Amino acid sequence: MRIGVMIGPERGRYDSKVDRLRRDGRWAEEAGFASIWVPQIPDEFDALTAVTVIGAETERIEIGTAVVPIQPRHPIALAQQTLSTQAVCKGRLALGLGVSHHWVIEEMLGLPYEKQATTMDAYLDVLEVALAGPGPVDVENSMFTVHNPLDITDVTPTPLLLAALGPRMLRIAGERTDGTILWMADERAIESHIAPKLVAAAEGAGRPAPRIVAGIPVCVCDDDQVDVAVARTNRILAEAEVSPNYQSLLDRGDAKEVGDLLAAGSEASVRKRFQSFADAGVTDLSVRVVPIGDTRDELIASRDRTRDFLTALQGDF
Repeated sequence: MRIGVMIGPERGRYDSKVDRLRRDGRWAEEAGFASIWVPQIPDEFDALTAVTVIGAETERIEIGTAVVPIQPRHPIALAQQTLSTQAVCKGRLALGLGVSHHWVIEEMLGLPYEKQATTMDAYLDVLEVALAGPGPVDVENSMFTVHNPLDITDVTPTPLLLAALGPRMLRIAGERTDGTILWMADERAIESHIAPKLVAAAEGAGRPAPRIVAGIPVCVCDDDQVDVAVARTNRILAEAEVSPNYQSLLDRGDAKEVGDLLAAGSEASVRKRFQSFADAGVTDLSVRVVPIGDTRDELIASRDRTRDFLTALQGDF
């Protein structure tokens, strides 16, 4: 199991955002992480732009989006941006895609949110051809009529990962992409629901074993501070729990809220939780560091303690 780190979603201080992305990207690469994952948050920095900034600042590390919603972007527009970003990253971009949630697509953007799996299937028809370029993209299906002379050369095939939670989306992910990227999925949900359906679909399509990228919050702390870390995780990361998509996924596991996914406590406790995700079939972890403390200095010290542990952990799984 490879260990990656989630960076970029910190809100505010946009005048220093680019510098922080560069700094955090350098840190992740120098610390030996396998990957960086950048969320696409509705009121935050554009994920592919952030990947471009990080890609220009690094040389080795994989950089992925977690994830880009497809509805607001025509597949040709997304392909152009992806290919351009991939050129900057020199082949290190992994494109995570998803259909987002009704409260983003309908309520924030005023776009229809229906037939999500059908939409993704049709979208991939166009995107796959566009990413395989250069050359014309000629695709007609139930949702798109595209005849586009796209002429951008991909440095290398771009890995695609889907935020796949339900059975049909997992089938699409297994049959047509390199795997899935998850949030709000605990070990039981992954082992009993995600992994079997995804792997069976990939095997049926003759594809390689799929990646399962699981996003989890992490806080290395004293064992008597675990409840504090759980409470802070629930406070700062709980927005997504209102989504029916995530509620359905939670119902398939033991976790009831995002704090239940937190790997927290001593280094031994966090290591044990990581191993449980590896045993469930996870191929990659996307770690969201959650610092605790009452002051800025305490928060920075907590962040650095967790980061130091994660750095020392590279190659152990």
